[in-house]
Amino acid sequence: MRRVRYESAGGPLFLEEVPVPEPGPGELLVRCAAVGVTLPVVRKVTEAAEPIALGGEVAGEVVAAGEGVTRFRVGEQVTGMCFGHGYADFALLHEAMASPIPDGADAVDAIALVRSGLVAYGALEAARPAPGEAVLVTAAAGGVGHLAVQLARARGAGRVVGAVSAPEKAEFVRSLGADDCVRYGGGSWGDPVDCVLDAVGGDLLTPALAALAPYGRLVAYSSGGGTVQAYDLLVGAKSVTGFQMALIARGRPDLYERWRLELWRLFAEGTLKPAVHAEFALEDAAKAHETIERRANLGKVVLRP
Repeated sequence: MRRVRYESAGGPLFLEEVPVPEPGPGELLVRCAAVGVTLPVVRKVTEAAEPIALGGEVAGEVVAAGEGVTRFRVGEQVTGMCFGHGYADFALLHEAMASPIPDGADAVDAIALVRSGLVAYGALEAARPAPGEAVLVTAAAGGVGHLAVQLARARGAGRVVGAVSAPEKAEFVRSLGADDCVRYGGGSWGDPVDCVLDAVGGDLLTPALAALAPYGRLVAYSSGGGTVQAYDLLVGAKSVTGFQMALIARGRPDLYERWRLELWRLFAEGTLKPAVHAEFALEDAAKAHETIERRANLGKVVLRP
């Protein structure tokens, strides 16, 4: 089978031929129909001291199951997080990290919706917006952000604001249901908001925190790091909460499953419409990474093995 790999920090990415892996106990072997490209993986390629396995979101058909697998059968369509090599024709998924793709949806729908949607949904749950409150979403045109904008609207937010890196993204974000759109470095972010969902971090934490009204809540779910000054919290009685989907998946599988089912329900009724910016062939993985690095995507970037 084909697999994408690299040998030194920053790449280049290249295809290699390797044997199809064998599923171990509790594992599924999936023929990949779609693979999600995410900013955390792109950052690891450019920043990690040693090469990593290019894992992440995969979706496709179960072609073999390891010992002890009880929830899935060969021939079923599944999606989930692969912690090994996922940029490949075949990938291994642990049964606990896999979920079925319902009838009426395909692998690309699953890649665009499930993992990014779970992060967006979980971040909103952590922010606890009351009906009528204002919510601001950073990276609002990205894979997670464009779903967070829609979910905030569906939950009854009084005002939804999208923050983006370039003015040409504003029309897309407004088409998702945002009332306003602001740009990083563009001066004031307008009227204060009650909640900020931050997918960027770093230097953006300061203006994101400043955008909060008194008693406002910021939920940070980015891999970009950043520092918050305690005084900036004290003066407005503001709070910052960190959110990581992996902890929910591992520690609260009941919650993970409930949120996943709710996402598919919203998708089926047309309330939640995941957007795919582009689909790239496996051999064009470098172009997919470049799209993410340039923050050029409007929605999800997908590889099609």
